[in-house]
Amino acid sequence: MKRVSPVDLMLLGTVLLWALNVTVTRYALTNGWLPLAYGTIRYFAATSLFWIFTYRRERSFRIARKDLWLVAIAALALFLNQLCFVYALKLSQASTVALLLGATPVFIGLITVVLRIDVLSNAFWIGAAMTLAGVTLIAVASGGNISAGLGGDLLAIGLAFTWSVYTVAIAPLMRTYSPFRISAIVLAAGWVPLALVSIPQVAHQHFDFGWKVWLGFGYAVVGPLFLTNILWFTAIDRVGPSRASLFGNLQPFFAVFFAIVLLSETLHPMEIVGGVLIFAGIVLERVRHRSSLAVTAPES
Repeated sequence: MKRVSPVDLMLLGTVLLWALNVTVTRYALTNGWLPLAYGTIRYFAATSLFWIFTYRRERSFRIARKDLWLVAIAALALFLNQLCFVYALKLSQASTVALLLGATPVFIGLITVVLRIDVLSNAFWIGAAMTLAGVTLIAVASGGNISAGLGGDLLAIGLAFTWSVYTVAIAPLMRTYSPFRISAIVLAAGWVPLALVSIPQVAHQHFDFGWKVWLGFGYAVVGPLFLTNILWFTAIDRVGPSRASLFGNLQPFFAVFFAIVLLSETLHPMEIVGGVLIFAGIVLERVRHRSSLAVTAPES
């Protein structure tokens, strides 16, 4: 029997940290935090930590001028991703948002087809159809209430899509620069517009939370934004992107587990069927040749 390696533990730990963050953020946003205030303050703290770490490691943040347009696209996608993240979790259950995040690999594949970066197999298209059917079932289960469930579901789909755009944009940069340098720069560039649109909410945000909310906020800064970047990219350097992405695909389903156990959420039967279809679509998506596009660390 093959022993579990330290790298496997790093990858599993990373995925668990990401997954728990969905539940933690949902808890924070339903217990006093305004969405944009939470997002911008959290990102500022995490970006500061990661900049210190990256500078101590590399002593430079230099990016060639010819690559700045890709940085700009990645930063814009990350900014929109964070808007979708906080408002999806404000409006929808954490478990539902987590299930819809499972569509990310399919969105990545579709974007690479549109941009003529990749040619996909029949297995992928079958998987994509199954995944999109699952997404549709989850949206239908919201009952058409745009102001709450369905609105949150649409934002969760936007969350998966914007993360896919970010992943595709950042892939060419990863072949030239270290992932730590790229992550640090894009985090900072994406934070600037987030901070600007968050000014009204930051001004009205109160901070008299209970200790559980502050503990969750500290976790959301250090765990899924700072520590996971280090663990994920270190593991990829040792075992390669294909093996790492196998672990990454498990994130939505761990996130559902945490939401059900810690927040006592329940899933509509159609959401369960939709989740099964999304998982089956991910399995078929794995059949196609995998590139390094699907291995960037989620900044959620």
